Amino acid sequence: MTITNAGSFASVAARERYVPRGLANTHSIFVARAEGTRVWDVDGKEYLDFTSGIGVLNTGHRHPHVVHAVHEQVDRLMHTCFQVAMYEPYVELAARLCRLIGDGRKAILFTTGAEAIENAVKIARAHTKRQAVVAFTGGFHGRTLLSLTMTSSSPAYRQNFGPFASEIYHAPFPDEYHGWTSDRAMGALQELFDTRVTPDHVAAVVIEPQLGEGGFVPAPIAFLQRLRALTERFGIVFVADEVQSGFGRTGKMFGYQHAGIEPDLIAMAKSLAAGLPLSAVVGRTAIMDAPLAGGLGGTYAGNPVACAAALAVLDVFETEGLVARAAERGTEVRAALRRMETRIPAIGDVRGLGCMMAIELVKDRTTKEADAELAQRVIDAARRRGLLLLKCGAHKNVVRLLPPLTATADDIQSGLDILDASMQEATGSAS
Repeated sequence: MTITNAGSFASVAARERYVPRGLANTHSIFVARAEGTRVWDVDGKEYLDFTSGIGVLNTGHRHPHVVHAVHEQVDRLMHTCFQVAMYEPYVELAARLCRLIGDGRKAILFTTGAEAIENAVKIARAHTKRQAVVAFTGGFHGRTLLSLTMTSSSPAYRQNFGPFASEIYHAPFPDEYHGWTSDRAMGALQELFDTRVTPDHVAAVVIEPQLGEGGFVPAPIAFLQRLRALTERFGIVFVADEVQSGFGRTGKMFGYQHAGIEPDLIAMAKSLAAGLPLSAVVGRTAIMDAPLAGGLGGTYAGNPVACAAALAVLDVFETEGLVARAAERGTEVRAALRRMETRIPAIGDVRGLGCMMAIELVKDRTTKEADAELAQRVIDAARRRGLLLLKCGAHKNVVRLLPPLTATADDIQSGLDILDASMQEATGSAS
């Protein structure tokens, strides 16, 4: 790759010289600026961004209301650390997040999704006085030690980074396309309880309502409802990992709401602050108050500038009706992908909720053998045509679509047209 008209550090040579190889790059471009649904590289080429910074930019790049709120906050206060001296935006944001979830909740702010997950586990352990945690295969919960132990969406994340944390158990996620029905998954969970860890030793069950890195697989409604009933029966804290599926992405404010359940704790991050590092855990008061004073916190956790951005994000959701727009745009995306599926045999499955949609690419629809090379060709072809996409799944054969929820109908159609043309190019079926 050659980068022209750029600073001395906007080059692959500089990237390889100063940045370790363990930090992978999906697209071989340097982005210079962004606005709404689009980004421009250092050469001035324009791209539709259907990655949203991995689901971070549900309100789009540099939404004017968010940018204004950030500028105002920077002019007033950038940092004190909430544990040292309190500031109003933190408490105001905590109150608004609690109102999103329901009565009898409290909220604490952190910096990253992994930090939210780890603290959710700490809170659950403090409340239950138990140690064990059950997560699900295909889940991605972060890259820090405890969250990485819970992550099982790809061996690349774990590599040889062990030893990992103890008392973490995995059960199969109900992926019906690959034969894991809700009944079969519940049976496997019961077998885990029968053979490896009894329910009265489990502090928390942690699940993504729709897998993110694991392949954009929505958990069936019946499974989530049965899992919620099981956790209530045994006094296990139900933790919904809404880091990627939250804030309207699935066509509801949070993914678990499709199942009509109420988790005990909800971990959220990514689109909470439109690109500024901020995360949260929101949960039932009795559980949230279990840790003693001093047990929770973080130097940058709930930074005032990030809080201002998050408050502006919530304003945008209300004034622009982004949850309804996500459902509407998601219907358009699903219909287009279904039409594509009828013409392109390499598309084995179309799935997802709202604007969190994906296609799984296979070599054969009967065997469902993964075609990771095709997925990469599609992503590369789309980039050349001006569309940025991501892949996911254990075999990296799933192409995922994460357009900003502020995208117009024309933006969505343009992106889908590019995806269609890229699929035809990559499969050799172009007319």
